[in-house]
Amino acid sequence: MTETVVSLVSFCADQCYEKNRLALDFISILVVLIRGFLFEMAEVEETLKRIQSQKGVQGIIIANAEGIPIKTTLDNASTVQYAGLLHQLLMKARSTVRDIDPQNDLTFLRIRSKKNEIMIAPDKDYFLIVIQNPSE
Repeated sequence: MTETVVSLVSFCADQCYEKNRLALDFISILVVLIRGFLFEMAEVEETLKRIQSQKGVQGIIIANAEGIPIKTTLDNASTVQYAGLLHQLLMKARSTVRDIDPQNDLTFLRIRSKKNEIMIAPDKDYFLIVIQNPSE
């Protein structure tokens, strides 16, 4: 089963990059795989390295539903800052979507500034943050 998961992640990593931007499909699949399958940390590390190696990617954070970082490629101070602030924003965005339509839910949040693009893929138990330079 682990080999199947690794094969799926590898296939998605190869197929889902679009113009040096991480595709929503890949991030969503990765979050589902992290939540739904128990595979070794070495495989998670390999996947994170593959995302990190994409042009423009500055950092990746995987945090639990409470916003506590579980895995990161950033330094500690940046990780804590991004995870804490983006968790608050994510909860507010999710609440707003549900207030508009109680049967709806937030599936992806993308923020673009002059310096960075931050992509957040939330799930029930975890959320994935990818920070990249939009000009690269």
